Amino acid sequence: MSKIIEIKGIVKHYQIGSVIVKALRSVTLDIEQNEYLAIMGPSGSGKSTLMNILGCLDTPTRGEYWLNGTDVSKLEDNRLAEIRNKEIGFIFQTFNLLPRYTALENVTLPLVYAGIPKIERVKIATDMLDQVGLADRMTHKPNELSGGQRQRVAIARAMVNKPSIILADEPTGNLDSKTSVDIMNLLREIHNLGNTVILVTHEEDIAQNARRIIRLMDGEVSSDVVKD
Repeated sequence: MSKIIEIKGIVKHYQIGSVIVKALRSVTLDIEQNEYLAIMGPSGSGKSTLMNILGCLDTPTRGEYWLNGTDVSKLEDNRLAEIRNKEIGFIFQTFNLLPRYTALENVTLPLVYAGIPKIERVKIATDMLDQVGLADRMTHKPNELSGGQRQRVAIARAMVNKPSIILADEPTGNLDSKTSVDIMNLLREIHNLGNTVILVTHEEDIAQNARRIIRLMDGEVSSDVVKD
């Protein structure tokens, strides 16, 4: 297996007023292609900061981040945005769907940014919504869908560009327990298709879906366990 992510000595400091917050204190981590891992930690442990760096939403203060052989830790914002759209599919707790757009229109958005022609992107997005079980909900807007259906739209949107990494931030945080099981089953299917899945969660039962669990404490990796 080849490494898809290598981070070396990642440090992240934020300045809030006159106070410097040390969110990450030298994190080093390798993630292989097609791994399924969970990042856990209490509030303030640095897991959201690490997720933002892994997702190219933020850059480290110090250290290296290699994604598919490219050092992305020092790239300009527009280049980071390009890599983000091509390499990473995001699934958020709050779904982050555009309320005035239909399910289909929401799913086509990453394809618009990628410059795919309209006829082609509608076909790709239609196929993806079909795969997540929403073939009959394509013309519905987010407020006409249940929480579980909204998260399925978000998953379809995350998958539509065929990214190498799916980054799921508390993907079941706003869902009831039955719907949470459905969404976790869908993430398992996505992993079985060959995708690398990184799950950020504070819920132990959700983390147990992953094969590897990394725990953060005070901005450092406190444990890194691969299950048999």
